[in-house]
Amino acid sequence: MNTTFADVKTILQDLITRYRHRVDYLAIRIEESEETNILLRGDRIETLSEGLSLGGQVRACYRGGWGFASFNDLSKLEDRIQESIIAARLIGTEETILAPIPIIQDSYILPLTGSDPRQIPLSEKKTLCDRYGEILRSVDDKITTISVSYNDSTQRMLLATSEGTLLEQGWVDMEMRFAATARHGETVQTGRETTGSRTAYEDLTQLDNQVRSAAKRAVNSLNLPPVRGNIYTVVIDPILSGLFVHEAFGHLSEADMAYENPDLLEVMTLGREFGPQNLQIFDGASPSGHRGSYFYDDEGAPATKTQLIKDGRLVGRLHSRETAGKLGENPTGNARCLNYHYPPLVRMTNTWIEQGNTPVEDLFSEIKLGVYARNWLGGMTNGEMFTFSAGEACMIRNGKLAEPVRDVTLSGNVFTTLADIEGIGDDFYWDESGGCGKGGQNGLPVGCGGPSLRIRNVVVGGEAS
Repeated sequence: MNTTFADVKTILQDLITRYRHRVDYLAIRIEESEETNILLRGDRIETLSEGLSLGGQVRACYRGGWGFASFNDLSKLEDRIQESIIAARLIGTEETILAPIPIIQDSYILPLTGSDPRQIPLSEKKTLCDRYGEILRSVDDKITTISVSYNDSTQRMLLATSEGTLLEQGWVDMEMRFAATARHGETVQTGRETTGSRTAYEDLTQLDNQVRSAAKRAVNSLNLPPVRGNIYTVVIDPILSGLFVHEAFGHLSEADMAYENPDLLEVMTLGREFGPQNLQIFDGASPSGHRGSYFYDDEGAPATKTQLIKDGRLVGRLHSRETAGKLGENPTGNARCLNYHYPPLVRMTNTWIEQGNTPVEDLFSEIKLGVYARNWLGGMTNGEMFTFSAGEACMIRNGKLAEPVRDVTLSGNVFTTLADIEGIGDDFYWDESGGCGKGGQNGLPVGCGGPSLRIRNVVVGGEAS
């Protein structure tokens, strides 16, 4: 591949020179990827595959109109360039506004701290999945269904633009997902765990306790009473805090969401107060070692650390070059695509709520009746509204943890919920299990994190009172 990329660099520069005068902006991306997928369901391996792909995309912009084409035949690259240019010129009627970024001439491969999964035999990866599957099955005979999925993906890309950027970068991403479903009579409960890494294959090989806990939660929940649906003061753990800030708030911070929705843009006015004065929220790919970390986004913009909420007020949002240009703000390095089949969209990277200074045990004090929710089981968002299911939960009575309960869902409006934060814990946890979806591009690696939070007036669903 080294020779191929060296040859392709010259080809791309020649093609950019030949066609750049026909549009306002032209970008060509070439990508090589290797991938392994394993799916164990029950006692059968349903998927066991390794793949290699080579392809690319062309993006052209003329008078604000974009043309896009993807390909996996390099001999047809010039045809795809011409098609993209024609499309852009057909629909462009306004002005091309792209926020300026530095011209990048760089090559960087995100470093691993341990073993590269490409050096691990497929048979060894299968054995790992079999081991975790056996752990899930062995917890209890009430376990009726289990699944273990494994994925590793290595991407290496080359980006050339009409502005002079020539960027080569690459990374390795790994993820495993585990689920166990238990049944007793008509009652069915599921426990899940997900983990990921961009640093070492070894991060996936010592998960026995985490895997076992998923099955134990499913079994233990069978005998728990459902929570009584009501409005409670809730304490959530760092994993749920990370999920909340990503799903409920992070997507609303993506500037294309606001730019295309005038009502949302008005709601997301910079300077507006959304939470308590000690609330700080960030997103950024520049912090190293996380699944959303990189050096340059898929437009060649340098990675940043962007503060979204400062002292409870909205102070920033996430941008591509186009959204930054149109809104008169600075690019943040958040234009990302899943692979060469898709154009870059404004996407989160690593999103987190900063650690507070309240001891975690103090978050429970003076709560006469509340709910403590840990881990996640699932969830969905719809604009400003969210609903999340907790993996584990128990009641809070008179400031103390009390009996465990099941079927706990937390619902609300994100802006109301941010304003209802009463306490921010002094703990913090990074969750590397995220795979984000948007615009048909599902499974984009992200990181999220946060401290424990105490929130009043949360709608908790369960069995009706």
